[in-house]
Amino acid sequence: MANDSDHRAPRNPDFVNFPPFETEDLRANLTRFLDTPFDDGSGNLSKVGHYKWGVYAFFDYDGEPIYVGQTNEMLRTRIRRHLTNQRTDAVAMSVLDPFEVLEIEVWPLSQFQKTNRSDISARQHLDALERSITQRAIEQSEFKAILNEKDPPAGSLVVETPRSLRGRIVSDRVYELRSHPDFRIARRALIISRLAQVIAERKVQGGLRRVLQTQALRLQWLAARRYDALGGAASVGRGGDEDI
Repeated sequence: MANDSDHRAPRNPDFVNFPPFETEDLRANLTRFLDTPFDDGSGNLSKVGHYKWGVYAFFDYDGEPIYVGQTNEMLRTRIRRHLTNQRTDAVAMSVLDPFEVLEIEVWPLSQFQKTNRSDISARQHLDALERSITQRAIEQSEFKAILNEKDPPAGSLVVETPRSLRGRIVSDRVYELRSHPDFRIARRALIISRLAQVIAERKVQGGLRRVLQTQALRLQWLAARRYDALGGAASVGRGGDEDI
């Protein structure tokens, strides 16, 4: 005889009081990365997220650099704001999609750890490092472009690139969910639609239109790879698509 518990209805999900798995997973992996001990060359180890000044870059599931930023308030604070609470213009306006970020690289500036945010020379150094990392990202990009709406602050100062730390913030389970090419194509198309809507509803500068163009190129690239991988033109005319 079956136990009465076998006939009970599943727990009502309306009463669940914790975030979805992917959200919790991202927070845990991001915290793990930001808590990684980092040797800046002085022999002193400190959690990488605790550095106050620095530059960071995000990379997608193809290893493509997609966004570069800087901070003088703390790497932990700035990066988490991008990826977990969506309180930055880049995320709110659909310039940057946190779902696309697989890896992060950070370049802490330990020499300014106790420097006030208003220090002009420190700010100029930070700007120069951001210019250098941005240029490198653009050169390494398949599209010779990244998704920043604005260019780094102008200047002629050139600085040495400090040590960096790069790490993955996506677990194997989430990677399996998000790395499927059709999911990525659908997600990118969704973000493009949102960005296009933002542009249609506001008076925007050229930077947002540049991002839209870059995203469109990235979508076409993904779609073309998927089409070619499945046979390309030779696959057309073999019959209707499989039933869903």
